Amino acid sequence: MAKVNFTAARVNGHSCPAGKSQAFLWDSGASGLGLRATAAGGLSYIWQGKLSGSTVRVTIGAPRDWGIDDARDEARRLQRLVDGGKDPREEAAAQRAASEARKAEARRKDARFSEAWAVYLDAHHTKWSERHYKDHENLAHAGGAKKLRGTGLTVPGPLAPLMPLKLSSLTAETIAAWLEAEAQTRPTNAEQSYRKLRAFIRWCDDRPEYSGIVAQNVYNARSVRDAVPRTNAKDDCLQREQLPAWFDAVRKIDNPVIRAYLQALLLTGARREEIAALKWDDVDFKWRSLSIADKMDGSRVIPLTPYLASLLLELKRINDTPPNVRQLRRLQGRGEKWQPSPWAFASKTAADGKIAEPRYAHNQALSAAGLPHVSLHGLRRSFGTLSEWVECPVGVVAQIQGHKPSAIAEKHYRRRPLDLLRMWHNRIEVWVLKQAGIDFEPEEARNSPQMAANT
Repeated sequence: MAKVNFTAARVNGHSCPAGKSQAFLWDSGASGLGLRATAAGGLSYIWQGKLSGSTVRVTIGAPRDWGIDDARDEARRLQRLVDGGKDPREEAAAQRAASEARKAEARRKDARFSEAWAVYLDAHHTKWSERHYKDHENLAHAGGAKKLRGTGLTVPGPLAPLMPLKLSSLTAETIAAWLEAEAQTRPTNAEQSYRKLRAFIRWCDDRPEYSGIVAQNVYNARSVRDAVPRTNAKDDCLQREQLPAWFDAVRKIDNPVIRAYLQALLLTGARREEIAALKWDDVDFKWRSLSIADKMDGSRVIPLTPYLASLLLELKRINDTPPNVRQLRRLQGRGEKWQPSPWAFASKTAADGKIAEPRYAHNQALSAAGLPHVSLHGLRRSFGTLSEWVECPVGVVAQIQGHKPSAIAEKHYRRRPLDLLRMWHNRIEVWVLKQAGIDFEPEEARNSPQMAANT
């Protein structure tokens, strides 16, 4: 092939003849340097040589970006690679891969807490219970939204200040400062958030896209451990001698839903959200069982004791009773159609249709009864405490309440059927009602002398 000395005039004047797809002009100043012109009018410097008997062609760049001397230098570099037995194309691919890896690492280190947190929640959505998942969402909520109940705006969750940060910014100093700030106003939530943050960081270490970004064991640094709020365990619960006053005050609450809900909390030992989320489809009156949306395991089935069944049957009757003619007309005027609520503890004012805030009524009942404060969770604690009076096995109480087994035998060798739980659960309810001075006789006991004797 003929070679010419590249000049600016020759380079700019080179073109592809009509009828051809491309045409080449070769330089005499550097081995393998050529200028390619295409039918579309494009110009580019190329280098062409031989490697192991095969032709290798590499595009250098357009004349508008590369001067002639620069193109010659690049051609000589490529020739030296081939002389050394290296393929310039492989070197270019390796450089591109290294560049992409550097960019990916930079993007990885720039990952925000909020981005990784969203991936973390999505990865566990099907593994956690709905309530446990919601707890994580609430702790990281940005706040500023209009409250569903009451006036004003929601406040940010304890984890919200960490959301805008890069994962690489989660140093011991940052976490300690965050804990100290949160502990000033909400120490219990701060301690819960720390435990969830710790689990999140451990998860990040196991994920290739986040591994190594956060310093190892940063949550165990002394400054962090010292900043974790020391929350005292709550011990509020009803004592045996307080049961008559509590039941008397609660049973006088005007709202039948709240009245039944508070008694259900005490008689099942369930978490407040678990009972609030109970639907009629979860209540089996025939086989006397409740399907509880468990916070930890997704769901559990517990006995439906006779007295609680009577409370729920009354709510069912109220729920299934259509409104009067005037109310029906009012609904029709708004383009609405009446239908029974799917929730066992329904609320006409709550946004989601189920009971939302029974604490006010409960606190009023406690005040009327002259009792010290007992939280709604304290009623759950009361169930576990009062069950000891009937010498109920601890494992039975834990299974009813949805607590994790705490011993090897409980974990691996105890599979209690519902009937066995029912026997003990009924005993607990009978004892509680007796201490409260409530004269209640189950329907089956009234209809069957033999069952009455067994009870």
